[in-house]
Amino acid sequence: MAEDTDDAPLVRLERWDGTWPEDDDFAGLKADVAAYGHTDPLATLRTLSEASGVPVGALVRYVLARWASGGAEALLELGTSGVDHLRRAVDEAERAGTDRARLAAYDVVRQQVGWLAQGLDDPEATYPDGGG
Repeated sequence: MAEDTDDAPLVRLERWDGTWPEDDDFAGLKADVAAYGHTDPLATLRTLSEASGVPVGALVRYVLARWASGGAEALLELGTSGVDHLRRAVDEAERAGTDRARLAAYDVVRQQVGWLAQGLDDPEATYPDGGG
């Protein structure tokens, strides 16, 4: 069993199907966490590990560091699900054609941008060792 150290923390990957109010500032994130929690995130990484010889744990650390601490770079790599989430919000608002619907779409975009900006807002916390 691996030892839990500051350099190699142990994290349990868990599913989450929580509930939240519609006006929750993190409703979009929570919906994604619940939806993606039903997939096996290690399936692809196990295959990549076998093909590349890089340990699964090292790949997990890479993925987490790359996506969770990417700051503004994450905006460029939002991915298809992130872009689709934003596009759906805007499309629904335009179809409704009301100020209320447009404000709801704005809130979805605001939440996503807020999440992406975490690395910009506090770069020292995001990259405590300078990003190395």
